[in-house]
Amino acid sequence: MTEEPEKIEPSVPEIEPSVPEKLLIDDPNNFLFHAAYVTYSELFDSVHTIEAKQDLNENIESLKENKIDPSTFYMKITQHRTDGNNRQHGRFTLNTQRKRDWRKKSQRSDRIKRHKK
Repeated sequence: MTEEPEKIEPSVPEIEPSVPEKLLIDDPNNFLFHAAYVTYSELFDSVHTIEAKQDLNENIESLKENKIDPSTFYMKITQHRTDGNNRQHGRFTLNTQRKRDWRKKSQRSDRIKRHKK
């Protein structure tokens, strides 16, 4: 029996998608863009997927080049914004209380702090 020599295939390096870097294109003189950039920066730091970071980069670049307006920018990045309450469809709830209840609660906490010393 003759053995066939093993075929060695040239190894093709796997192309790993590179992690996008945060763009440093802030413009403090333009208030609307600066506010959008601050939002972009916070979101970029909080998201963990490569696709989300690429999407954020594309949106902030489009805003910088005036291809989209700020309201469109915020609509496009809404899907990446979460605050722990699992907001859906851009809605959120605001918990309120009466002023009297707030005052009672703050006085109680102040009293406890004062006597803990």
